[in-house]
Amino acid sequence: MNAGLEDVIAAQTVLSDVDGAAGQLVIRGHALGELAASWSVEQVIGLLFDGFFPDLADQADVRARLGTARGEVHDHLNDLLPALARLGAYDGMRAGIALLPDGDSIDDALRLVAAPAVLLPAILRLARGDAAIPPDAALAHAADMIRMLTGAPDAPKVAALETYLATVCDHGLNASTFATRVVASTGAGLMSSALAGLGALKGPLHGGAPGPVIDMLDAIAAHGDAHAWLGNLVDSGGRIMGFGHRIYRVRDPRADALKAAVRRLSGKAGDARLAFAEQVEQTALDVLKAHKPHRALQTNVEFYTALLLEAVGFPPAAFTGVFAAGRMIGWLAHAREQAMTGRLIRPRSLYVGPQADLAA
Repeated sequence: MNAGLEDVIAAQTVLSDVDGAAGQLVIRGHALGELAASWSVEQVIGLLFDGFFPDLADQADVRARLGTARGEVHDHLNDLLPALARLGAYDGMRAGIALLPDGDSIDDALRLVAAPAVLLPAILRLARGDAAIPPDAALAHAADMIRMLTGAPDAPKVAALETYLATVCDHGLNASTFATRVVASTGAGLMSSALAGLGALKGPLHGGAPGPVIDMLDAIAAHGDAHAWLGNLVDSGGRIMGFGHRIYRVRDPRADALKAAVRRLSGKAGDARLAFAEQVEQTALDVLKAHKPHRALQTNVEFYTALLLEAVGFPPAAFTGVFAAGRMIGWLAHAREQAMTGRLIRPRSLYVGPQADLAA
């Protein structure tokens, strides 16, 4: 038995390849850096959905249908937005998604991609006392998400969000993707499969960690001595947020992609915040090397996720939801890939409990 299914191969996929030793991520034949540099959400959908939805057409068709899907999600859930907002950003978003149809068509998939982009900004605006902004089907997906959050599609913020959504679209057989594939293998619809992914992503060991990075940076700024603060944290058994990864033995390539995006945005977001974060990053690496010399603990995707999403305008409570907005594309592609195998995922367990007296 391998605890945590460590190194167990549970699926064949054409979607992504994670090389933890080399620090490389390939998304369907394309290096991560290529996607992060210039790919739109619509292009990523076309790449990952290709072959899994027979009626998926060109990029113009994806953009038009995704815009329509945002409108459908808004119309379907608009009356429920105040109640969803009272649940909080992530739980409200997840509850709204649970009310969507559970089919397996391209339109079902696009509504699921559209849902976080519509629901998160609406919930956040309502929570702070502002009116929700309906989607604009004519805009590209990331631009409309920023417009629904802030009121205007600010170009630098749109570009940063585009990079983020492309960077986190898929990442091998992680916990949420595996959960998605397990549900899809039963023959359940795409919404049910996505809900499994959303449930797994909420845990702090998977998608729930970027928010605490902001808390850590603020605490270090208030303390004034990053080395002492981080050293005390490690000595007390605490974890430095944004460092270390289950797969990568070297630096997470997504961290570099997002760091470059934050640097491009820094003129808008404020150079001082980025410069401080870079100092904390280097200090954290030094502390980890000194305190844990036998472990490979490098910067992971969470560190610069927090900085980018903060700069774009999302509060920490919404970070995991924005992660889901990007990862939803990968989840749905994996769900379709798994369903097409026609094979139910059914591993065995090793019983270690008390034995019954079968002769009695």
